[in-house]
Amino acid sequence: MNKVYSKIESINGSVITVKAKGVKLNELAEINTRFGKSLAEVNKIDGDTVSLQVFAGGRGVATNDQIRFLGHEMRVSFSENLLGRIFNGSAEPRDHGPALTENLVAIGGPSVNPAKRINPNRMMRTNIPMIDVFNTLVVSQKIPIFSISGEPYNQLLARIAMQAQADVIVLGGMGLKYDDYLYFKKTLEEGGALSKTVMFVHTAADPTVECIKIPDLSLAVAEQFALQGKDVLVLLTDMTNFADSMKEIAITQEQVPSNRGYPGDLYSQLASRYEKAVDFADSGSITVYEGADFGRGDYNLYSTPLWIDMAADRMEKALELDLEAEVLDEQVRLLAKELRTTTQRVNLFEKVKIPETKANIKRIGIFLGDEQVNAVVRSKISKKKLQADAKEAE
Repeated sequence: MNKVYSKIESINGSVITVKAKGVKLNELAEINTRFGKSLAEVNKIDGDTVSLQVFAGGRGVATNDQIRFLGHEMRVSFSENLLGRIFNGSAEPRDHGPALTENLVAIGGPSVNPAKRINPNRMMRTNIPMIDVFNTLVVSQKIPIFSISGEPYNQLLARIAMQAQADVIVLGGMGLKYDDYLYFKKTLEEGGALSKTVMFVHTAADPTVECIKIPDLSLAVAEQFALQGKDVLVLLTDMTNFADSMKEIAITQEQVPSNRGYPGDLYSQLASRYEKAVDFADSGSITVYEGADFGRGDYNLYSTPLWIDMAADRMEKALELDLEAEVLDEQVRLLAKELRTTTQRVNLFEKVKIPETKANIKRIGIFLGDEQVNAVVRSKISKKKLQADAKEAE
């Protein structure tokens, strides 16, 4: 039975403290506030003083609100029903679809046993020439995109999600503007890739603590798909917002800051996520592609010819058209493949299954006709026998 506490010792922003026993680090709790129920996570234990990070923030939390510890860490449902769905940082549906509660798996587990890993030896095609040729993405590899602020790197990630030759795409968005979230959704829907994609999205308006859950949710789901023998590509955008969220929470907890105000364990936290990239010896794989900004480098205006800007613009336009052509080629290839499969199935039914069924129906009709004749003959024989017995009795 889960314990319920109704006295909050202190409220410091989105962090609250209570006196409780028998709880674990990272355990979830449910708080009943005047705005409704909210999840919280245990992030510090000092004796019987427990600190919790409230997902929805401290607004509306009172000292007499009820807190119920759930007895488990954050979990996410796993099944094929995840494909095509969009969730938030609490693993709740963002697409207004039904909540999934079956087959719950824990998030944030340890990395894969090195004995189960195999050396990277397969290419993960993105069908983007600048990546496939000059910075090849290998199955189970981690590749970051470094950038300058303001450049449209999310468009690149969306193109990778549409074109990558992976069985499953898991997209984890952290601190996205709502326009970026809608762009990902619209692009994947129109490109026909949403049906093989699972999206965990945290927007800039969502609680900070949900941001740091996005990589764990994405990688936990990816690992389960990989164990089914599928190649999974995880796209995380962007890890800068993840680090900023960790810094904000560390400041709230009054931790001693490290470089540029970030918590001292930031690099360990990042490494624990990146090490999830793996190619299983007897299953599928997880490939992590991290997103940040990118842009055109600076050049000297005095030492370069006047046409360099126009040439760069035309080059970018040419590359964009080339990428669009590749996307269209891939869509045509997929449509041709589906058309071929459909044609094969139609031929199978028209030339094999339907004639077989007609022949079986004919055999069944003949059998039923014979049975009917036999039944009539037997009834006549029985009638004659009964008539003969009646005459003998007279």
